Amino acid sequence: MNEYTYPILLGLIVGTATRIYMLRTDYRQYPTYLHGKIIHIALGFIAAGLGSVAIPSIMEEDFTAITFLTVAASQFREVRNMERNTLTELDSFEMVPRGRTYIEGIAIAFESRNYLVMFTALVSTLAYLVFNLWVAIIVATIAIILSKIMMSGGKLSDIVDIEYVEPHFEDAGLYVDNIYIMNIGLPERQKEVLKYGMGFILKPKNFNVRTTIANLGQRQAILHDVSTAMGVFRDSGTPALVPLAKRDLDDGRVAVFILPQERNIKRAIDVIGEVPTLENAIKMPSEVHAES
Repeated sequence: MNEYTYPILLGLIVGTATRIYMLRTDYRQYPTYLHGKIIHIALGFIAAGLGSVAIPSIMEEDFTAITFLTVAASQFREVRNMERNTLTELDSFEMVPRGRTYIEGIAIAFESRNYLVMFTALVSTLAYLVFNLWVAIIVATIAIILSKIMMSGGKLSDIVDIEYVEPHFEDAGLYVDNIYIMNIGLPERQKEVLKYGMGFILKPKNFNVRTTIANLGQRQAILHDVSTAMGVFRDSGTPALVPLAKRDLDDGRVAVFILPQERNIKRAIDVIGEVPTLENAIKMPSEVHAES
């Protein structure tokens, strides 16, 4: 063994452990299947290996080895494509689909986590070579914490206030508060909607939030997450039982209408609050400066 064996080994262990730590199954239930997890752990191991050998290669003036980092970047972009294609295929079989915006956000997250693994392995190996094992462990711990912070984006509870409102009908029109949801003419369907339906009003905390929650992809993400966590009272071919989210054009509020199998107001509010704020939905109209 040479002087680089233990630093590289530490980088491999820390990087792979970071990927396993970030690859957790949450209430959105993805990824759940064993082989999907194995794929991502294997890619995390490869990313950790590339990050670990980068510093020793530079120290040995073997700069050709650095070109593997660029190759890795192209391979990790394929991870994004793989996740996008897989989730798009699965989405057509969901009772309440994720939507393309949500899928793209998940795909980007899976790609970026490999870069975080590479960074963690690189700084851990560097700290071992420059200082010692104990400093490297401290640096690795800090890098893992930073990875945790960077992988977790914002959530809806940070930008909106969530309030429960009982759905009601005005003639054939279904409303949540004063926001029109859809038209249901059959009395039997109206009884089912009133029996199982729940309504929530999302009130934006500032002007910029109006644009974010108006995004159709963000609204679809809300409906999907709530339906995943609490079930959904519908089957294929029942358009009147589809969860919907509509906005008030005057003040930017969004009404969310769902038909969960578990009628639990507190849990529904918690789930809506935990829905991630999609990066592609975030807009800052108040920061746009008009030029004369």
